Amino acid sequence: MAGFAESIRNIWNVQELRERILYTLGLLVVYRFGTFVTLPGVNAEALAQINAQQGGGGIFGFLDMFVGGAFKQAGIFALGIMPYITASIIIQLMGAVVPYFQKLQREGEEGRRRITQLTRYGTIGITALQSIGYAINLLAGATGQAVVINSTLFTITTVIVLTSGTAFVMWLGERISEDGIGNGISLIIMIGIIAFLPQALFNEVRTVGDNIFILLLEIGVWVLVTGGVVLISQGMRRIPVQYAKRVVGRKAYGGSTQYLPLRVNAAGVMPIIFAQSIMFIPSTIASFFPNSPTMQQIGTWFSDISGMGYSILFFFVVVFFTYFYTAISVNPKEMADTMKRQGGFIPGIRPGKQTSEFIDTILTRITLPGSIFLGFVAILPSFAMRAGVTQSFAMFYGGTSLLILVQVTLDTLQQIESHLLMRHYDGFMKSGKMRSRRQGM
Repeated sequence: MAGFAESIRNIWNVQELRERILYTLGLLVVYRFGTFVTLPGVNAEALAQINAQQGGGGIFGFLDMFVGGAFKQAGIFALGIMPYITASIIIQLMGAVVPYFQKLQREGEEGRRRITQLTRYGTIGITALQSIGYAINLLAGATGQAVVINSTLFTITTVIVLTSGTAFVMWLGERISEDGIGNGISLIIMIGIIAFLPQALFNEVRTVGDNIFILLLEIGVWVLVTGGVVLISQGMRRIPVQYAKRVVGRKAYGGSTQYLPLRVNAAGVMPIIFAQSIMFIPSTIASFFPNSPTMQQIGTWFSDISGMGYSILFFFVVVFFTYFYTAISVNPKEMADTMKRQGGFIPGIRPGKQTSEFIDTILTRITLPGSIFLGFVAILPSFAMRAGVTQSFAMFYGGTSLLILVQVTLDTLQQIESHLLMRHYDGFMKSGKMRSRRQGM
């Protein structure tokens, strides 16, 4: 504990780091305030009463978690940063199949700037389309009673305000990434998820009542699961790469051994996000056929996230998307070609095609345990609910919430660690267990 307090003092002693952290916190506070500003033409009190009667869950509850409650509250940041995430995923997928985007990815800094610009344009277009759907959904059903202006005028103003709101949130994220600390987009998502944690914990404490042992047991299991997620998130297989020695004049270059790190969970949180989106589709389609008993049965089955059948199917979908996303995000052939151009080779493996096949084989093998663990983490909330944990608190036992919290926290701590080490301060992990401190890349 004394070491942690010393690290906090070190952070405060570094003026640039202190300013970056305060700047980041200030922009996150601005974002949180924006989630409570209601759209023009909506009676906030009436909408809150309707939402309390309807409850949560489903795909809208899933989206609401990422924006800190702004979706159900009809806030100006109701769509949050999710359109940007969608646009980024689309651009990344196109980079795997469209030659134009593949060319941009190879053009270095200029290509990245062009991709960023296209992502921004895509974000605005996706937001405009989604805001139309949001306005129509809000006007339909009981929530339409909370809209106090003409439906046409409400739709127009909603599209303008939500599109502007998402553009502003995107700007906040970019400002945090450039002038603050950590990845701004990820921090904005994380702060929205954390906003649900206090209420979820309070509900669990109220449900457990005087049984302190059960509460401590639940928190203990939560800590163990979080530790396992940290272990898998940081786990990697390091492949030794030898660089040929070159003599230019009187100086020798190369001849050193470095390592090619392959993460056990190279796909990150994306497989669970993809899988959850797929699993929500049947229940969403079933909601359009209220008079069909068959469709209602399908919708009920896919809405029961605590059911054993749902958990088994969800597990295999997550495993599939883990391999799928790893395949499109990690390119062994490109790694092998880059290594060959730089004069590097894996000892015992011929450069070129054999190196590509070797990396692909290693990646396939280490992805298997990573995908199984990711699938287990994805369905862990359903087991927690069957064990008696409230649904709101069970969501933090695994799934998207826990993975985002862990990965964003680790990324932010590593950036702080780097700033401290550059100024000869000890970081949070004096033993050097942070990956950024011991990688010799």
